[in-house]
Amino acid sequence: MAFGIKRNELKKWQQHVLAGEIAFITHYWLDDRFPDCTSVTKVGCADLEKLIRWGKQYQLQPEWIHLDPQYPHFDLFAPRQAEILLAEGIEDQVNRFNLF
Repeated sequence: MAFGIKRNELKKWQQHVLAGEIAFITHYWLDDRFPDCTSVTKVGCADLEKLIRWGKQYQLQPEWIHLDPQYPHFDLFAPRQAEILLAEGIEDQVNRFNLF
């Protein structure tokens, strides 16, 4: 279950993904399969080759991409989640979701 984001934030992320941009969105998240995770960052891009190239710089494997038909994305979890967001200069999501 996802929560902690506004509809307009989700829409903006979707628009950027569909436009072939690397886009980030973080939200609180609860899933019994990942009991130690309280948030997830989705890094999406409709241009799969671009997403794969982006992921390689962080040693993210192409087979880890969630191949959503419209919004393909990597799911980032702690501790890599905060490391990658900081490396990308996205401190606001790190601070907002208390990732450190």
